[in-house]
Amino acid sequence: MADFFLGVIAVATLAMAVVQVGVFVAAVRLARRVDRLADQVEQELKPMFGHLNAIGRDASHAVAVAAAQVDRADRLFADAAQRIEQTLNSVQASIEGPAREGRALLAGLRAALSALRGIGDTRRRRQGRREDEDALFI
Repeated sequence: MADFFLGVIAVATLAMAVVQVGVFVAAVRLARRVDRLADQVEQELKPMFGHLNAIGRDASHAVAVAAAQVDRADRLFADAAQRIEQTLNSVQASIEGPAREGRALLAGLRAALSALRGIGDTRRRRQGRREDEDALFI
């Protein structure tokens, strides 16, 4: 009976060894298939990555060009604003000078007219006083 159990143990050990070898062979086959699948995915995705790199380079170039255009527009508007400010200051100065001179001329004319009126009023007052004094003189 001991020989029988010893035979059962030997058969079970042999079966376990065969199963382990089968599992090992299946694992090797599976590893090969995964390796082939990874190679196939890599080959199919390589052109896509190339296209993505080209798209990234184009987008980077477009952003650089747009930034340069924005800088150029900013300088253009800054220059235009500065020139407009200079022009307005020049126009203001060219208008302000003659306006001051005109105001001074008008003030001089007013003063002259006031002086002339004052002289006329003084004569009238003197004549009015003489007539009053002549009437009082009896």
